[in-house]
Amino acid sequence: MNALARTYLLVALFFAAVTLICMALLLRQAAHDVRRELAAAQQVVDYLASSLADNPAGFDPRLESSLRHIRIEREPAVEPHGLRAEHERGWLSRWLYPAIAPARIVELPGAERLRLAVDPDDEADEVWDSLLQLLALFGLALALSLLAIRWAVGHALGVLEDLLGGLRQISRGRLTTRLVARRLPEARRLAGHFNQMAVALEEAEADNARLTRTLIELQERERTHLAQVLHDDLGQYVAGIRARACLLRVQAEQPEAVRETTGHLEQHSLDLQNGFRALVHDLYPVMLDHLSLDEALAQLAEQWQRAQGIPCQLSVRGAIPPLAVEDKLHCYRMVQEALTNVARHARASCVRLRLRGDARGLHLLLCDNGHGLPPVRSGVGLRSMRERARCLGAWLRLAHRPGRGWALYLNLPAERAA
Repeated sequence: MNALARTYLLVALFFAAVTLICMALLLRQAAHDVRRELAAAQQVVDYLASSLADNPAGFDPRLESSLRHIRIEREPAVEPHGLRAEHERGWLSRWLYPAIAPARIVELPGAERLRLAVDPDDEADEVWDSLLQLLALFGLALALSLLAIRWAVGHALGVLEDLLGGLRQISRGRLTTRLVARRLPEARRLAGHFNQMAVALEEAEADNARLTRTLIELQERERTHLAQVLHDDLGQYVAGIRARACLLRVQAEQPEAVRETTGHLEQHSLDLQNGFRALVHDLYPVMLDHLSLDEALAQLAEQWQRAQGIPCQLSVRGAIPPLAVEDKLHCYRMVQEALTNVARHARASCVRLRLRGDARGLHLLLCDNGHGLPPVRSGVGLRSMRERARCLGAWLRLAHRPGRGWALYLNLPAERAA
């Protein structure tokens, strides 16, 4: 059952309830009025019966048609007011006036008898007509109400059907779906917001596809770089060490040559060790397992400053709360990515890194004095920083002002930093 049918049903039930209440009130009032009138008619019947009993010859036949709510029947005659069949609404008569007194029998001259009794049938007919009018009135009101609801709500329900159809299409991946604006202002606004949402989803899907391709390309570049490092640098050191080791067997009787070869072996081993350390550091900063976040960031700032030649000022205030290794890694990678972006794009001459801890949590600020121009498109680096902030349950803000540089602000709540 759709919404319009449910609305029709509720309105119909409401009108039915109101109709029943009005009918009950009408019948209650009618019963009160009918009993009062018929009580007066019973008094007239008693008076006529007493008068005719004293003067039977004084009966005027015109009374049969002029008295209301009183039935006068001649016995044994049947027409026109003879012993009539049960009234078709006798149940209503009995309900309106259940305590009808027995008929009064009056003996007339000529062995004729008159039966005088109260007759509630006229009142029952009037009450029945009132009930029919009430039903007709409420039926007409119900029909007009349903037509008005159809006219007023039909457009809105049509808009809802359009919206549901559009959402079904969107849920099936058809992001090119658009709603056609209807005449109602609300419908036009709803269609506009839906179309904006569809455009945003379509753009987000395109961004995700582009970022996925970028991540795959980045993964392949990292693998290529790792393979080159292992082959060109570390592989050469291993090959040199092997060659020097083979040379030692030839120079076994030459102490000076052995010492020289041993020195080369030691240097190659040291270069190999440094190469492995740098490679492992690129893959995972091992110092996070042993150092606090401020100490690890101090090392990062020093290494970045030495590699880029750009001053990086680190200031630490307050007690830095201890973090889990995973949370420290997220913070470390965010700062590392921000410093990489500064080196690549900002054209800055100075970077400031501030770390502060207090009762509210951990606060990190990194700002530069570069050009401060916004990026043409949000890349993998900015997306990764936002994703890391989400994993931390932290609040991240990236701000920029032309000529004033970029600023990264991270607020990690105390309950997560604890």
